[in-house]
Amino acid sequence: MRRIGIALSGGGARGIAHLGVLQALREFGIEVSAVSGTSAGSIAGALFAAGVEPVKVLDRIRGSRILFSLRPSWARSGLFSLETVTEILHEFIPANDFTKLNIPLTVAATNLSTGSVRYFDSGKISTAVAASCCIPGIFAPVFMEGNWYADGGIVDNLPVTPLKNNCDLIIGVHCNPISDQFNEVKIRQVIERSLLLAIGRNTLESQKHCHVLLEPAGLDKFSAADFGRARDIYEIGYKYALKHLKPESILVK
Repeated sequence: MRRIGIALSGGGARGIAHLGVLQALREFGIEVSAVSGTSAGSIAGALFAAGVEPVKVLDRIRGSRILFSLRPSWARSGLFSLETVTEILHEFIPANDFTKLNIPLTVAATNLSTGSVRYFDSGKISTAVAASCCIPGIFAPVFMEGNWYADGGIVDNLPVTPLKNNCDLIIGVHCNPISDQFNEVKIRQVIERSLLLAIGRNTLESQKHCHVLLEPAGLDKFSAADFGRARDIYEIGYKYALKHLKPESILVK
């Protein structure tokens, strides 16, 4: 049987599109052998690897939005903390251990000391995922194993490297498009735009290693903070995957 790996990019609220893509994979009967993810992709990837149905995750986001709610952090290192993300991962994945997952998972985070990517595939899932989601200056970084870690998207926003030697086919899902339309001067939009441009460069290199690349059209109209439009974002990912995935070519031995 062909070993299929899927890499899920970061993207904030746009990462909800991953849930739609993963739901389509389930409906097509495409079995995934390995998952890797950065930031929002690490959250979706962890829950998928644990066997949680994507639709149930969407319902939880829409029902309470607790997964992505922010709590003030009084530390100088960040404005907010990701404590709530950790709590919800504990609820969905009580074992909180990479070895207990149904599908092997790798989470990408950036080592702030060395400036290099670190791929976590052992230890506590919630800690690795929190580190992968820490946008510098917005969320306080995570201290692990003697180093501070932040958003994996800084150096590897579409982590295909952990999949290359273990999978016969790699599906990349990129949900961080960069629109060529920009007329804002508000500080939040400028910061978000700047991060997208910086992250986009390392994503382009990763895309070259994907056998199948999914970039759901229409996500550029959503901001990274548009969690209130979770259903719309999910549907974009779901419908795009239904239309563009070709199970007959992916499942061929």
